[in-house]
Amino acid sequence: MHDPAEDLELHRRLLEGDRSAFDELYRRYSSQAYGLAYRVTGQQILAQDVVHDAFLALWRAPEAFDATRGSFRTFFLSMVHHRGVDLVRREQRLRARTEKAANLEPVTDEDPADAVADAGYLSVRRKEVREAMAELPAPQRQVLEMAYFDGKTQVQIAQELAIPLGTVKTRTLAAMRKLRVALVETA
Repeated sequence: MHDPAEDLELHRRLLEGDRSAFDELYRRYSSQAYGLAYRVTGQQILAQDVVHDAFLALWRAPEAFDATRGSFRTFFLSMVHHRGVDLVRREQRLRARTEKAANLEPVTDEDPADAVADAGYLSVRRKEVREAMAELPAPQRQVLEMAYFDGKTQVQIAQELAIPLGTVKTRTLAAMRKLRVALVETA
């Protein structure tokens, strides 16, 4: 344990910019400060950062210590503790933000207006497709309905309609081209 009167003298000299007084305070309190910072942060590198920041703050603003409020040791170790807690909280916030950014689940805060607009667009587009299908010649419409609405293959369609497979393919291709033209015009 260090003599509080010697700490006060070192602090007085530090206020005058005496580098050797700072060095002596570092020698006296760096290991205690590191031990405390390590207990708070749980990590060696973070503890070293806390101690470094505390001593740097002491060097830059030695007037922050007020002898009427307690001993230098209490002041300095309290500063280390507060800086350690602040660093841990900052690290937790950073970790939480990083995890949130890496979360690939859909965002639940999406604008409901987007869903309404999408539903409206799909409704209009379905109507346009139905109208374009109604304009197709009956044989072409029939093969598309069997393929897309009944889920049948072109081979199954040919067998069911008793027509060659090539005819089914030709009708399907012709119907798709007509739909594409009709739907591009309405888009």
